[in-house]
Amino acid sequence: MIKFDNVTKRYETGQDALARVSLEIGRGELVFLTGHSGAGKSTLLKLLTAIEKPTRGQIIVGGQNLGRLSRGQVPYFRRNIGIVFQNHQLLFDRSVFDNVALPLQVAGYAPRDVARRVRAALDKVGLLSKERQNPIALSGGEQQRVGIARAVVNKPSLLVADEPTGNLDPELSAEVMGLFRQFNAVGVTVLVASHDLELIRRMQQRVLALQAGQLIYDGVPAHEPQPA
Repeated sequence: MIKFDNVTKRYETGQDALARVSLEIGRGELVFLTGHSGAGKSTLLKLLTAIEKPTRGQIIVGGQNLGRLSRGQVPYFRRNIGIVFQNHQLLFDRSVFDNVALPLQVAGYAPRDVARRVRAALDKVGLLSKERQNPIALSGGEQQRVGIARAVVNKPSLLVADEPTGNLDPELSAEVMGLFRQFNAVGVTVLVASHDLELIRRMQQRVLALQAGQLIYDGVPAHEPQPA
């Protein structure tokens, strides 16, 4: 599903945000990406979602070489990826329903299909009864669930979450992780970037740990991820 082959990302400052990173994530895996601030997590996610291109090396996602995507091909590639952000990135001038519907409307789905898919996604995250509310009236945990519904409404094969529980308390964090488990259980590949080592330990899933742009750990930790 995902393959990084000796990937380096160097910015104009001369800094290597990622250095010779190689990894593979199989279809249907649930994997955590961790590391301190500046370790390279955000850069890896930007490369994975074709926001950035690697300086060296190859990135293959779903059989596509991201380095060879034209600018016009990138939006079509991203339709197979659901992205969940830490700060939700919801539109507060639209209803919950309209926020979740946005990816489908951009993709040109018929209104009847949009309504059916949006309500199915909201039902999955437990917010069907709030589809007409404005997101600003919801709690932080509910806003994050709206963001998750929007990310999965087009049934992506890959779900990427960038610090999705960073602003949530432990109970709400556990609820969000439960949703990721549910989507993973039906075959969605899930990659979650998080610095919450205790939460990661409890999930008992594969962990990729970055330090100074290098992959220093790949495995299922008994406690906290440590360098190999």
